[in-house]
Amino acid sequence: MVPISKISLWCLGIIIMLGGCSNPTDTSETNASDDALVSVAEYNGEGYALPYGKETDQIAEDHREQIEKAAVALFQENYQTEVVVHNVVGALDAATVFVESVGEPHFYTYAVVPIDEKEKKVMTEHISADAFQVENAMKGGLYHMIFSNEFKKLDDYYESLVAEGKVVGKTEAALENVGGHGFMTPYYFISTDPDDAAIKPVYDLYLQNPDSNIETLRDAYEESLFDKENFQINIQLFMKEQQAEPSEEIFTQVISDLEEMNNIPKGTYSFYLNDHFIHAASGEGAKENSLKRAFPDYIVKE
Repeated sequence: MVPISKISLWCLGIIIMLGGCSNPTDTSETNASDDALVSVAEYNGEGYALPYGKETDQIAEDHREQIEKAAVALFQENYQTEVVVHNVVGALDAATVFVESVGEPHFYTYAVVPIDEKEKKVMTEHISADAFQVENAMKGGLYHMIFSNEFKKLDDYYESLVAEGKVVGKTEAALENVGGHGFMTPYYFISTDPDDAAIKPVYDLYLQNPDSNIETLRDAYEESLFDKENFQINIQLFMKEQQAEPSEEIFTQVISDLEEMNNIPKGTYSFYLNDHFIHAASGEGAKENSLKRAFPDYIVKE
């Protein structure tokens, strides 16, 4: 039986894919009518919204340069990582700042800046980032670095699948502007468990010496401590044709391919196949008609 802590983590991964994470993708307090469905091929984050964020969104935009400087400094000082700010979105008494790391380890994450709405003041001195989210993001990026060959095979598979012209992934602009889920490609994102002992020495080494080369980081990896339940790859594809329902044939084929593929990253895989459209306000595509292979019936690679 999977321990409760593992179930909680993987449920979190699915909740994020469904746009239900309270920070930063909780849109439970927004108007359902505002959450229009738009083409995934055109979605770049426009229309993304957080609860009670209309007023703070404008305040944040008026102080964009100040916020960007604070976010860059936060990640440099606390995580020895250079980032670029892609988007700032107002929320209740705050703004969420979406950032992307420069170079490797590559990841997307976010910080939060408190805002005094009455005084129209941005309190950049209190900017913060969720430690769990950032650590998860960095560990995912480190996994991708040290297992680049295995991930290349996985990436090549999805690129070839897209080249066949029946499915697509998210746009790079969507990842940049409203991603925030760690290591991401247009087709999947990575989740790691805080208890993942195998990657911890790599993470610690990187924080101590960000200039460590890939070979040194790979040597620090404790493969004997790897637990597949601590590492998840969350796959999400969309139908290319606007009128197409999620295809059972494609869904079955992708699952079969994943189960048969060798030399791809070890771990636990979930897979959602959606129709063509994405929720503008949440940036997510999973809906009632989506086909899914997820909790508790994951695809496992050992």
